[in-house]
Amino acid sequence: MKTPVPNDTDTLSSRLEKHPRLGARVERLLDLCEDRSGALDQADDAEERVIEELRALGHEVLEDWAAGHVEARCQALDRTPGVWRDGKKNSAGIVSSGTSKSRSRSTGKAVDGDVR
Repeated sequence: MKTPVPNDTDTLSSRLEKHPRLGARVERLLDLCEDRSGALDQADDAEERVIEELRALGHEVLEDWAAGHVEARCQALDRTPGVWRDGKKNSAGIVSSGTSKSRSRSTGKAVDGDVR
């Protein structure tokens, strides 16, 4: 997997500004690291909180990725000749050719009334 090399304008803070939910999640991880709440007396408690935060971070990353991916695909389709995403379908379907002689599921009788 290739990791793109960030250019000079892509600082961590500028990138996190584009994703405020992720920025808030990273801040919560830093708060855990520094034990700002003072509630993490044991390693088990800290581990549990870190796991919860990382799971939530992963979920938010995937949501942001999906939103960006859908947007990129929509833009690509908009640029594709012959593809229309808006408008009404021209066809109303296939015209019926007549009544079926099959049995009705509810009555067990044929459509024309004959019992088979």
